[in-house]
Amino acid sequence: MVVLASPALDEIPLVRPQKHGAFFSAIPVVDLSMPFSAEALVKACEDVGFFKVINHNVPMDVVQRLEAEAVKFFEMPQVFKEASGPADPFGYGNKRIGPNGDVGLVEYLLFGITSKPLSYTSMSFLEEPSACLFGPALSEYLLAVKKLASDVLELIAEGLKIEPGDVLNRLVTDEQSDGLFRLNHYPRCPLLERLNRSWTGFGEHTDPQIISVLRSNNTTGLQISLKNGSWVSVPPDQESFFIVVGDCLQVLTNGRFKSVRHRVLANGSKSRVSMIYFFGPPPAEKIAPLSQLMGEGEQSKYKEFTWGEYKKAAYKSRLGDNRLGQFEK
Repeated sequence: MVVLASPALDEIPLVRPQKHGAFFSAIPVVDLSMPFSAEALVKACEDVGFFKVINHNVPMDVVQRLEAEAVKFFEMPQVFKEASGPADPFGYGNKRIGPNGDVGLVEYLLFGITSKPLSYTSMSFLEEPSACLFGPALSEYLLAVKKLASDVLELIAEGLKIEPGDVLNRLVTDEQSDGLFRLNHYPRCPLLERLNRSWTGFGEHTDPQIISVLRSNNTTGLQISLKNGSWVSVPPDQESFFIVVGDCLQVLTNGRFKSVRHRVLANGSKSRVSMIYFFGPPPAEKIAPLSQLMGEGEQSKYKEFTWGEYKKAAYKSRLGDNRLGQFEK
């Protein structure tokens, strides 16, 4: 096994912090237990491409068990963690994000997820007695969040008034559906406080898949880019989940929904742990605007592609690249 040296801190871009307390107060919040939540989801996808869901029916003890196991792993000695790396693409990674030169102040575990039956990439640390609770906690979390994503996509289809009702949901629940799960740890770094700067934790990007479901501990750092190009900070909320519109959902709606650019800045005083489940379609699935969403005479803004083709192109790109650009007409 070849272990690549981790990038030095001086290779990670510094970012000027925003004014203290400059949180964006207009993040859409959708209560999934309320009537008209379907319409609210559609509006959130159109207006921002990013929103928070509450009353999501994912038990908090399920979330807390996996977070505790993740924290325990990231507190392990470096040599123990690196036995499950380097990430290629799955496994343990430290500061190096992907193969194309992107770096950030982050360490992570990246798992490939098989939809039916639910399974995930095996890693060497999972065989250690100290990680005996990690696998069960991960499986329990993945099942609960998969149900949440399925419910959200069914409600979005309802809000769009498209049939059948599982037209979006089936893309992420098929036997061949291509999922990813990422556990990110952004360590505290007191040097940042003294410099009054932030290091890039995870550089700006859009998610290639259909949707992503994100949850983090009660630590700041996540930012999204608004339509005017400005960056705003997302208030942390460890009781809720955030949904991110991906590139494929943008194409399926012919640009009606927008995949939102987002990034994470490292917080000097407190570590951040986030869990992101990326829901992709089967590799052979053709991605093109849904005919039911096309107005009379409306033309597709995108060339048809398979998820496998788009995924391959995405893996060849840098994080900040406009991946959809080469597929626009």
